[in-house]
Amino acid sequence: MKLIALHLDKDDPRKCTSRKLARKGLLYIVTRSFLLPKKAIVLNPEADQVLSQRDFILANRYGLVVIDTSWKTGREIFSKLKRGVHRRLPVLIAANPTNYGKPYELSSAEALAAALSIFGMKDEAMTILSKFSWGAEFLKLNQELMSSPK
Repeated sequence: MKLIALHLDKDDPRKCTSRKLARKGLLYIVTRSFLLPKKAIVLNPEADQVLSQRDFILANRYGLVVIDTSWKTGREIFSKLKRGVHRRLPVLIAANPTNYGKPYELSSAEALAAALSIFGMKDEAMTILSKFSWGAEFLKLNQELMSSPK
């Protein structure tokens, strides 16, 4: 599955999980929304529908997109982005050091790993999380929550 980050340079580059994943060859970074595939699944915490296994077909064909921006400016960006098929994740708890224990405020890596896990791609989710010291903690905190709604 093609993993894509719409990177908007709004967060601390030292803490940017999507840049780290891109350096490891695990995702592609784009900086303009018009470069996103029209039918890709876009992880958007403001979306009406929750991501489920039914979304796997589109994600596998067109890609899975995470929007990499600061939570302080994210709401505005999430509401303006029209490209793609928008889905939100179920309530999940962040394990990253910046937002540890906070619901919804996931890093890009956590969001992608959660989506992959919901799609049944557990090995791929583990590969992403293995790049971060807190990755195993994210799985532990959210093991039951990442089961997909049918």
